[in-house]
Amino acid sequence: MRKFMLFVLLLITWIILNWPFRADGFDYQNLFAGVIICIFISLLMGGDVIESAYKFLNPKRIFWAICYIPVLIYYCIVANLDIAYRVLHPGLPIKPGIVKVKTNLKSKAGITVLANSITLTPGTMSVEVEPEGYLYIHWIYVKTENIEKATDIIVRRFERILKRIFE
Repeated sequence: MRKFMLFVLLLITWIILNWPFRADGFDYQNLFAGVIICIFISLLMGGDVIESAYKFLNPKRIFWAICYIPVLIYYCIVANLDIAYRVLHPGLPIKPGIVKVKTNLKSKAGITVLANSITLTPGTMSVEVEPEGYLYIHWIYVKTENIEKATDIIVRRFERILKRIFE
């Protein structure tokens, strides 16, 4: 069931991303290639990506997943503006370093999405994830080395919604 759910999700994503904008009609070769690729990926990764299929079909989780996209975009824009300021500032105010943060997420998929969201936000990059829920983050301007304070600044903004999606 998990592999089938991943196949459906991947195929829907494929169709949305490759929507035919051709004047002569639908491109069946593109759809066929998408089906083959989605089957291959779902057979290869189906057991790891979706932990339980019934959770995926929950409308509340889908609603929060849709709500997560603008939140991620907002924080990416804010971080882009911060990085632009640092690049254009004559003194180049950076203080790079690696900080340790703690997440309360338990699912592998949730931790993976959190780490990827942190990496997508300019100025931060996930370096390592420990099984106990600790993440090591490279931060372009280390404001604090305290685990709790760094967690509040980097992780909590994403974690609140990701908990509703993955747990």
